[in-house]
Amino acid sequence: MNETLHLLVVDDEVGMRLSVERALRHHTIHLPDLQNDIDFRVSQAESGEAALALIEADPPDLILLDYKLPGISGLEVLTALQERKLDPLVVMITAYASLETAVQATKNGAFDFLAKPFTPEELRATVQKITKHCMIQREASKLAEERRQIRFEFLSVLAHELKSPLAAVEGNLFILRDHLAGETIQDYDHLVNRSILRLEGMKKLIFDLLDLTRIESGQKKRSLTDLDVCASARQAIDTHRALAAEKQVAITFEGPESILMKADAGELEMIFNNLISNAVKYNKEGGSVTVALQELGPTLAIAVRDTGIGMSREEVARLFGEFTRIKNRKTMNILGSGLGLSILKRVAHLYGGQVQVISEPDQGSTFTVTLQKELVPSAAGSAPTLLAN
Repeated sequence: MNETLHLLVVDDEVGMRLSVERALRHHTIHLPDLQNDIDFRVSQAESGEAALALIEADPPDLILLDYKLPGISGLEVLTALQERKLDPLVVMITAYASLETAVQATKNGAFDFLAKPFTPEELRATVQKITKHCMIQREASKLAEERRQIRFEFLSVLAHELKSPLAAVEGNLFILRDHLAGETIQDYDHLVNRSILRLEGMKKLIFDLLDLTRIESGQKKRSLTDLDVCASARQAIDTHRALAAEKQVAITFEGPESILMKADAGELEMIFNNLISNAVKYNKEGGSVTVALQELGPTLAIAVRDTGIGMSREEVARLFGEFTRIKNRKTMNILGSGLGLSILKRVAHLYGGQVQVISEPDQGSTFTVTLQKELVPSAAGSAPTLLAN
């Protein structure tokens, strides 16, 4: 990406100003780490007073500022910039180079110091250093703003997700308090059951949020041992049989007797629980769920197929964001935190893996998670960083 920075050179010697402009006129700085190429638009000022007027009218990104100027000095210009809360990066240039001058200029806000006389190469080297610092500052500010926005959106969605179940529980409690549903205890059973269901949903949201936070921060303690993934899958299936029985959904396992891999038992549990619970919850009454495991050389493939309500291509594209839930007439009564698939994707990344989805409306969905059986260095280090889907 090409970008042009405005550089102001302030010097009472016209020859010096023109020399700086010539040296930078066709000069481009390449910053491969930031994927930027930087060109320069050079302005000139012959005095401190003229510089301050120009800075107000056309703020520069960088300033090459002579220490000794007619009228106010370069140090006084620096002081004025601080008082006006302006923050261009400044390099002080002077023929009177000394440690004392450099220290004073730095105290007044200068980023660097360049002594006259200097060659075009020395000038360009100094400009490259200050340019790189300027662009890093901008990137840091941009990231900080993005994080503030993400935090704001995250908290807004969290508040929204908690507000509805809290209001429902509160309403049920008011009915219980005022004895509005009837005269017998049995008249209130449905209110109690509804409240318990809502509280379970909030509890799952909190637990999922804690899991996501631990993974994102890299603070989740991992215990990597040789585990039988087939045994983990069968255990997860058994855990969900009661929920499946309520919807008359059959769960079957396809795969070898045993597959060993280096993994954390809790992370495998997260993977299977998210896949199987979703396959059951979003299924049709009398449907089926198949959990299939297959070794593909150094890779393990976990596929969970269901005969459920399925999704459109547009809905699949939105699946893995935080608090993302597909909301339509088929899903309106299905509770969930909206975090499960986001957690699933991040756990898969810990094993150098990925998640793929194939789905057709009213036909069902297949979620396939691929994992490396032996952790690669990039996967074994830390979790992927923030809210990147």
